[in-house]
Amino acid sequence: MNHSMIRYILGAVLCFESIFLCLPMLIGFVCGEKSAFAFLICAVACLILGGCMVIRKPKKYDFYATEGFVSVSVSWIAMSLFGALPFWISREIPRFEDAMFEAISGFTTTGASILSDVEALSKCCIFWRSFTHWIGGMGVLVFVLAVFPLRGGNVMFLMKAESPGPSVEKLVPRVKNTAMILYGVYTFLTVLEIVLLLIAGMKPFDAVNLSLATAGTGGFGILNSSAGSYASSQQVIITVFMILFGVNFNIYYLILVKRIKDIWHSEELKAYLGIILASGLLIAYNIRGIFPNPLEALKHSFFQVASIITTTGFSTADFNEWPAFSCAILVLLMFCGACAGSTGGGMKVSRLIIMVKTAVKEIFTIKHPHGVKTIKIDGRVVEHETIRSVNTFVVIYALLFAGSVLLISLDNFDYTTNFTAVAATINNIGPGLNMVGPAGNFSQFSAFSKVVLMFDMLAGRLELLPMIVLFSPLVWSKHR
Repeated sequence: MNHSMIRYILGAVLCFESIFLCLPMLIGFVCGEKSAFAFLICAVACLILGGCMVIRKPKKYDFYATEGFVSVSVSWIAMSLFGALPFWISREIPRFEDAMFEAISGFTTTGASILSDVEALSKCCIFWRSFTHWIGGMGVLVFVLAVFPLRGGNVMFLMKAESPGPSVEKLVPRVKNTAMILYGVYTFLTVLEIVLLLIAGMKPFDAVNLSLATAGTGGFGILNSSAGSYASSQQVIITVFMILFGVNFNIYYLILVKRIKDIWHSEELKAYLGIILASGLLIAYNIRGIFPNPLEALKHSFFQVASIITTTGFSTADFNEWPAFSCAILVLLMFCGACAGSTGGGMKVSRLIIMVKTAVKEIFTIKHPHGVKTIKIDGRVVEHETIRSVNTFVVIYALLFAGSVLLISLDNFDYTTNFTAVAATINNIGPGLNMVGPAGNFSQFSAFSKVVLMFDMLAGRLELLPMIVLFSPLVWSKHR
């Protein structure tokens, strides 16, 4: 284990977080809010601690999967800790476990909240909640790779440990350039959404916050009604961008290099858009009697489908009150998730495709024991290592899900609340059903249950393994 390299990466993350904290601090000072001083204190603390860590260069630059997983998980925990301090120091969230829950929910782009009155927060804290979504959406380590000189070792392990999906590929030969392309596309789409929302008549502060939250597929609203109070045109823009940010960012790279034909070969993209279309139409038909006309039903249906499948978590209506059929579809979409390589959470569409094709292959093998059938996606054979990693992910996912439901059931809430609370956190969605539905929040859970759900949010965002291996004695052993 290369501890000096892990320390160096953690220091770089804290240095960048100190810069990020300056934005809400400036907003607070401009608005004359006392909470700005909490961000100033945390920014200085991050800079001092991070500076002490990076001023000493690593003894060696050997960098492997173990270091990548540990660096990512430790960095996200530290980043969440310092991200929670401004809420707690300012007393806008008095209980530390609640402040930590809110920060982890922000950075992991979950959007689950313990707040019953979001509008009571200061502008700088509201902005920080939204900004944590944007920071965590693409990944802070991806940002570090884009702008920080990490030399030596295989830094691709960092991107693999942090990026969502069963496989991660370099778009260009250098990892640094790949990270820069990803963040360039990410920033462009964010700015484009801000501009379109402004044209649609939204207030600048609202447009910036909602765009940051949409880009990270996070879903922290700045109004108690989430997105329900905005104009229909603005809701449609948010719907479109939620879907866009749920697309694999490799697709946008193909557009940049004018390889448009390759896009139509993407099975994942076709499946993703097909699921959205089918789910939206089914729910719209099912809820047609709730809304005054079919267009309203379609608008709310597709908004909620886009919000759930991309794990954004915004809402325009309390879908907790919709018919059971519609709620069942939304719960299934929670597990489906967006595309690999997007900012969305969930199990990912590509994993579902691989699992379905694996099942078909097993059925074929039963009928033709001596036959040879390979699993292909986009015309390319899926490597056995990828299939193995998908199977491992599903097993760990199921065990963690079941264990989490069991543990939070100690609070003695109803099963639907417990089940969807875990589904909403481990899949980084935000709202669930019943007590944790769009009109509710997670404040009623005990401190113990909140810790369980915080772990689920981090594990879900980091694709499970980085958080799991962090607690393995073998990882911290001096011998490989």
